Amino acid sequence: MNDLLQQLIAGMRQGGPDFSGDPLKARADFEDLLASMPVSEDLTFSEIELGGVRTLHSPTSPANKGALLYFHGGAFAAGSARGYRGLAADLGRAAGVQTFSVDYRLAPEEPFPAAVEDATAAYRALLDQGVDHRRIVFGGDSAGGGLAVSALVKLRDDQVPLPAAAVLLSPWVDLACASVTMTSKADADPSLTAAGLQAMARVYLAGTDATHPLASPVHADLSGLPPLMIQVGSAEILLGDAVKLAERAGTAGTSVRLDIWPEMIHVWQAFAFLLDEGRVAIEEAGQFLRRSVKARGK
Repeated sequence: MNDLLQQLIAGMRQGGPDFSGDPLKARADFEDLLASMPVSEDLTFSEIELGGVRTLHSPTSPANKGALLYFHGGAFAAGSARGYRGLAADLGRAAGVQTFSVDYRLAPEEPFPAAVEDATAAYRALLDQGVDHRRIVFGGDSAGGGLAVSALVKLRDDQVPLPAAAVLLSPWVDLACASVTMTSKADADPSLTAAGLQAMARVYLAGTDATHPLASPVHADLSGLPPLMIQVGSAEILLGDAVKLAERAGTAGTSVRLDIWPEMIHVWQAFAFLLDEGRVAIEEAGQFLRRSVKARGK
């Protein structure tokens, strides 16, 4: 393990947002943490509404090149487009498209299915503005990675033309938290705990069954989706979610690429300002999205 990664992990173990407690306090603490993350100085951002949903737009590439619709992490109760603006825009730039980071509604004020409704509304608005679906790609991390898959399933079921591809960073796709890595990787993961995810799942679900396919898309029919790329670290409790999602998608006939990065932690791509592995992962994800758009012939 390199020194920078060791230092990062040591810092995380000093303490962070407590997702097992008050969700509103966790949200505030998480936003403070996100505010400390550096953002590339050459990026610009503006607030834009898509289908009545707030998004943060970054013109990382000319508009006619397409668009990345990005869904941030935060266990469905925390996080924001602003907090994740650097990661989203870096991915959009690597993919060669403009970026729209979606500020979907959060629990407990707006529980399931509010986030799915916002994700699909923002996508439909891009289509209504004339953006070719073959030039749109999805991205998301953690809860946002799961949301990206849920949105794809909902759009497919509604017979809406689907985007070219999706990149999922350490996706949380099983809100029942049933993966064996919830316990087997507990000591290795410096940022997430099973107790925290279980608590946030209860807040988000608000009584909905944890196996509902639009809440936990690992339980959905994953056939007919665009190509998926999943990046996950070997040192995170959501490793099992990623592996199960890849298995389910591949079995359903959906093209899926699963990259398991040795020693990497949850959403290490967000630390690309510090870790070479983060920069390389973003570049590889961007290349995957570029190839997927090109393969669609537009």
